[in-house]
Parts: sequence; structure tokens; C-alpha cells
Amino acid sequence: MIKEKSKAPIFKLPSTNKKDYSLKDSIGKFVIIYFYPKDDTPGCTIETNDFNKLLSKFKKLDCEVYGISKDNLKSHDKFRDKYKIKFDLLADEELKVLKKYRVWGKKKFMGREFMGIIRTTFLLDKKGKIIKIWNNVNVKDHAKEVLETVKNIAKK
Repeated sequence: MIKEKSKAPIFKLPSTNKKDYSLKDSIGKFVIIYFYPKDDTPGCTIETNDFNKLLSKFKKLDCEVYGISKDNLKSHDKFRDKYKIKFDLLADEELKVLKKYRVWGKKKFMGREFMGIIRTTFLLDKKGKIIKIWNNVNVKDHAKEVLETVKNIAKK
């Protein structure tokens, strides 16, 4: 299990900005990485739109936001365009990062079990260390809670 106060696993993934994004690119800034199950589904849309609405507040705190799912870039592009998402979505079609961050696992829905993305958010400090992990996220007000946490940490 990945723990708070440990170094975040380094990765490189294709991004909706048409370049590969590497976690190393964000050293010197706070980073929010949220893993979500699927583009344009109810919970994921709420979560993504909430982060999008608060993006300028995150940026004022020198904090970047990235959403990661196993959807491909074409799906991400459609999702981004439909909701005018102003931050990059990263595609992990091979599940490499999902597995590194331990967010790929058994899920239950309507009585059946299957493998999927466990909705999880990571907050990294400016050196790439994990400050906080939110597991099994409930999307309502989640982005606000993350923003409050960043504000409290940025004050220190």
C-alpha cells in the first residue's frame, strides 16, 4: 500500500495537451492526481467539473491538477471538450500507473465483482512526496475538501 509521507511513484503518461506528462515536470509545485473510473459518467463528471471550477484557486496556491483514468486520449479529448476542462487528463490504457498507485482493484457493483479503478486522490508536495491520500472518494464536495487541505498546507 502506498502511504502518506512516502515518495510518489514517478510516471510518464500521454496527456490531452498532446505531450507526454511526467511527474518530474511538476517538481516545485503542489500536485493533485485524482484517479477516476470513466470519462463522462455521472460521478466522474461531477468530480472533474468540481476540480475544473476551482482550478484558478488551486493555481493561486501553486498547485496543478491532473485526472487519470484508463480511457484513451480520444475519449479524454471528447470529455474535456464537452465540459471545457482546463487541466490535463492523462491516459493510462495499460494500467501501469493505476497499478503503481494501487488504485486498480476489486470493486463491487449491483452484486457483481469486477476489476476497476478505485476512486482515489493524491496530494503531493513540491518535492514529489505524498502529503495526503483520499481513498474511496465520495465525489460530493471532494474538490472543495482537497482545496481546503492545500490551503492549510500552503500556509505552513
